[in-house]
Amino acid sequence: MASPRIDRELGRYFLKDDVRQDVDFRATAQSRGMPAPPIEKPCRPDAVRVALAAPGAWHGIAPTSVERAIRERVSHRRFRDEPLALEELAFLLWSTQGVRHQVSRSTALRTVPSAGCRHAFETYLAVRSVSGLDHGLYRYLPFGHQLVLERDPAPSSAELTWAALGQGFVGDAAVVFFWTALPARMEWRYAEASYKVMAIDAGHVAQNLYLACECIEAGTCAVAAYRQDACDALLGVDGTEEFTVYLAPVGKVERA
Repeated sequence: MASPRIDRELGRYFLKDDVRQDVDFRATAQSRGMPAPPIEKPCRPDAVRVALAAPGAWHGIAPTSVERAIRERVSHRRFRDEPLALEELAFLLWSTQGVRHQVSRSTALRTVPSAGCRHAFETYLAVRSVSGLDHGLYRYLPFGHQLVLERDPAPSSAELTWAALGQGFVGDAAVVFFWTALPARMEWRYAEASYKVMAIDAGHVAQNLYLACECIEAGTCAVAAYRQDACDALLGVDGTEEFTVYLAPVGKVERA
């Protein structure tokens, strides 16, 4: 029997663009002149921050053609017992949420597309094996190209596996990317039409991670099956205004 919380017709409605015909865009927060939500979640002034190597400062990232990266992209669920380099992690973060140009206080062009340039996601990292970086739970600050320490120590392998519904390869990874959604960023412009485009945007981010991994002899497997409450608790988010929507373990893999 279907859960009482599940309405198949309503779910399919939000995947179609009929919703756009039903939304009164004159009533959105943007149309009413309300300020846009912050485009980056703030952090404590005394929080520990880690500067990351920026484009132009990567010395260990081999040039890779787009054609090769697309051709060889696969999901990996087995990882070598080998750390990522910190500059490799910096490259993956820039590839998935990096800022190319800040247009205004509420708008920025990034390395991935987003509906209306709203970019409703935050990136958290459960770091278990990255050279030059202490174990811990971090969050990416794209506008400063930095990491901020959110929790020390990192979630354990057992905690990560449990949160991922027993998928052990998640707990084996050198680092696990968690993406959370802050729906208010998208709702400010699109109201009820936000949810379809946020789901599409998550796919853009994950695909960039797959392709970037091909440049550093690493691999990933995007994961959409997880325990919601457990993941939200690991990240310290409230589960309502911010909640987990996607995760992806990353580690070094064998290349043919």
